[in-house]
Amino acid sequence: MRGVTNVLKLLAIAVFLVACAPWQPAPVEDRRDSAGSASPQAGSPARHRASGPVPPFHEVGRGDTLYSIAFRYGLDWRSVAQWNRIQPPYTIRPGQELRLSAPPDAVATTRPEPSRPSPASREPSSPPDPTPATPSPPRDTTPAQRPAPASTGSAAPPAASAATRDVAGVTWRWPTTGNIERRFDPAATRRGIGIAGEVGQLVLAAADGQVVYSGTALIGYGELIIIKHSDTMLSAYGHNRRRLVTEGDRVRAGQPIAEMGMNESQRALLHFEVRRNGQPEDPMAFLPPR
Repeated sequence: MRGVTNVLKLLAIAVFLVACAPWQPAPVEDRRDSAGSASPQAGSPARHRASGPVPPFHEVGRGDTLYSIAFRYGLDWRSVAQWNRIQPPYTIRPGQELRLSAPPDAVATTRPEPSRPSPASREPSSPPDPTPATPSPPRDTTPAQRPAPASTGSAAPPAASAATRDVAGVTWRWPTTGNIERRFDPAATRRGIGIAGEVGQLVLAAADGQVVYSGTALIGYGELIIIKHSDTMLSAYGHNRRRLVTEGDRVRAGQPIAEMGMNESQRALLHFEVRRNGQPEDPMAFLPPR
């Protein structure tokens, strides 16, 4: 009888200890993405959500062009066009959802080869110019005699003897005068160089090409202009006070395209980028020595 009593006492003590132990919930697997929202189900349109820097989709906003969207995410505009089956003249509309990576059922992942190499055939928001011999602004073959756009007042393009450098099939020149205040940093958010100057100082096209973006939709660039020089090469000009060209304009090297403005630190500065196949490269590798 005494043995049974001892066993009952031990059982009572064990039950008491279990009841006093701290309660812990069972582990639950967190299936949310880095932004804290639930992961989308397969096949559902995930808008502006991704585990990496590039979301799977981008919803076209007012002022966007195919080129500015590709520029925003560091993508090749030709790939974005291919993934979304966008044909020349590459017109997109607000509210349209663009894929920012190759579709899972894509057979080929190589970049498309545009069927028409002429820049005039790939205007981002207007039909191709049927009369390329008479674009706006004027394209006189003598740079020193070209008139500046009407909005530049009495300003004139620089002399035709400006130093140039041929790189990647494009003839480059400096986009403005001034000291290099910020060098190229591959780890920076905006990868280009900063050329110091004065507010209102003319910003020039660094090479012949077509304006494929002119606006303020890209955060951190202020008044921004993007020029396409070839199927692979783009240049960008940020922190302008005033833009003197519009999308679709074809420009010549040394032609005024903007007036220099201020950056976020209230410094008169031109942010200048060069991109090859959508990727930023050091502009100093393209510009002539000085």
